[in-house]
Amino acid sequence: MQPVDLTTLIASTCEIRTLWLPARTEQVYQRNRFTIAIALRTLNQRGWLEICWHPQAAHFCMGSPPPRSPDTFTFSQQLIHQLNGLALVALEEVAPWERVIDLQFARRPGESALWHLYVEIMGKYSNVILTDASNVIVTAAHQVSQQQSSVRPIQTGQTYELPPSLSGTVPSVKEENSRWIERVNLVPGPIGRCLLKSYRGLSPALVQSMVRAADLDPEQSTTSLEPADWQRLFSRWLEWLQNLEKLQFFPGWTAKGYTVMGWEVTKPVANTQELLDFYYTQELNQQEFIQLRNQLLQKLSNILEKLRLKARTFTERLQQSEGADVYRQQADLLMANLPAWQLGMKEIVLLDFDTSQPVTIGLEPEKNAVQNAQKLYKQVGKLKRARGAVEPLLNDVQGEIDYLEQVENAISQIDKYQSIADLDALYEIREELIGQKILEGLQYLRPTSKTDTTPNFHRFRTPSGFEVLIGRNNQQNDRLTFRLANDYDLWFHAQEIPGAHVLLRLEPGAVAEDRDLQFTADLAAYYSRSRQSDRVPVVYTQPKHVYKPKGAKPGIAIYKQERILWGKPSNFNPVISNL
Repeated sequence: MQPVDLTTLIASTCEIRTLWLPARTEQVYQRNRFTIAIALRTLNQRGWLEICWHPQAAHFCMGSPPPRSPDTFTFSQQLIHQLNGLALVALEEVAPWERVIDLQFARRPGESALWHLYVEIMGKYSNVILTDASNVIVTAAHQVSQQQSSVRPIQTGQTYELPPSLSGTVPSVKEENSRWIERVNLVPGPIGRCLLKSYRGLSPALVQSMVRAADLDPEQSTTSLEPADWQRLFSRWLEWLQNLEKLQFFPGWTAKGYTVMGWEVTKPVANTQELLDFYYTQELNQQEFIQLRNQLLQKLSNILEKLRLKARTFTERLQQSEGADVYRQQADLLMANLPAWQLGMKEIVLLDFDTSQPVTIGLEPEKNAVQNAQKLYKQVGKLKRARGAVEPLLNDVQGEIDYLEQVENAISQIDKYQSIADLDALYEIREELIGQKILEGLQYLRPTSKTDTTPNFHRFRTPSGFEVLIGRNNQQNDRLTFRLANDYDLWFHAQEIPGAHVLLRLEPGAVAEDRDLQFTADLAAYYSRSRQSDRVPVVYTQPKHVYKPKGAKPGIAIYKQERILWGKPSNFNPVISNL
């Protein structure tokens, strides 16, 4: 993930200062453990200033509105208590070449600042600190004790101090070319690394794009550079410093991330705010997607392993109970042949009633024939009672396994992050598992609730143009089948295989052709656990013939009057078929 460097921070701050000052503070909302959003209103517009101190994605820009879910974080409550209704009157860099911005709040423009909000964008040491007018710390996003850092503790009631200055020479447009080359080439090595070690205010992404813009390789040794190479690189160096001095920036996307210098741009962007908001929203969503997906799959795998072990145990006990008929037969034979018993016998061989084949019956020598038969009858009763007790338990466990396999399949189908809809689908699965008491709500990261409540089904078009909707999880499956479907639609599902509910939408009077049915069956096969199979049996019927058993878990349905098609997952290409 590309970090915000000094150049990007200055570019973002410059734009905010130009377009959003002065502004009235109306609200503070904390999105998650690392991000707050401050609502600002000017005479012409209203927006949200996003401040993030995430260790890998710290940034500072105007962002999207926060969700409508309640904010339960203490830090944001402390900020709104102090800043609500005040005017944001200034955004200042606290010192040259430092990645710390001072947001100053006053009663009205032109008055002295009552509060300072220091935003420190410094990688894993990023922080947001509120102080009063005399620079006494009132609250901080991350407090640092004396034990954690003897160099710079951050505690309520202490005087705010700037972070320790970075090592390295301060870049200057006045530095001569020869002196600059001498400094960079003092310890020969790769060009990119030499630049980073020689000067402050640089970042790996900036240096690499600068070197490539000079038609050089960042890994190329400084000893291999010709005078013309040094001149081209120095020209780019001066271009960077002059743009910083003039506050002139050119934001855009590159092949590996973004830039505000205009180098290697594949697609220009209107402003730095749009660039940073989109990039870090996507990166953080993808990071959370991977973490949440792995957590859910690991949890389900552990639970399923225990349930399958329990199911095997119950199955073995049922198999043992099948011996009840054998014990009854032996007891009946023994009672019918009492004269054949002799004192001290350990076993007796009698002929079967039906087959006349010899049957060997084990005996206890100290008991007579009747007592041995009674023991066998007791064993029959015991096994039958065990069967009556174990069968419901096995059914319950198997039902739980079927349900969790359905959930596991839904998560497996969401195999990579492509949009916020994928992350929302995982959130819904997690909420479902919490509702089923399978997960504890506090075990996992606090979700970023959606602002758009439109169901994010998979959506496709058949060859004839009919819409096909596919549930991404059990909640969406239930919504699709039991709330959205009408009498004209057709419902598809992989036969007796965990998979998504698939709905072929048809208007009154419309008839789906064979190619439409086959296309939808291929979809149902693709979004099932048998995605890797060549052919998958798929059932389809009218939604009115699909029912949810009383008390059934989400996503569970039974059906009747179904027809069967063979779906071919390999026929479906999600890249070209998705709407």
